[in-house]
Amino acid sequence: MASRTNPFTFFQQVRTEVSKVTWPSRKETMISTIMVLVMVAFAATFFFVADQILGYVVGLAMNVGG
Repeated sequence: MASRTNPFTFFQQVRTEVSKVTWPSRKETMISTIMVLVMVAFAATFFFVADQILGYVVGLAMNVGG
């Protein structure tokens, strides 16, 4: 079983680990955000068009049998 660490030591360790993190710059964050939004728009458009085409094809298939 792991030994318990007192809260003061724990927060010192957390602060040490956080200081090792390489944080992105504002520019990098903005570019990443824009790229995510572009990819979301692309995926939404793709799935909308695919859904419309599949719906049309299924509708044709249902009408042929009836």
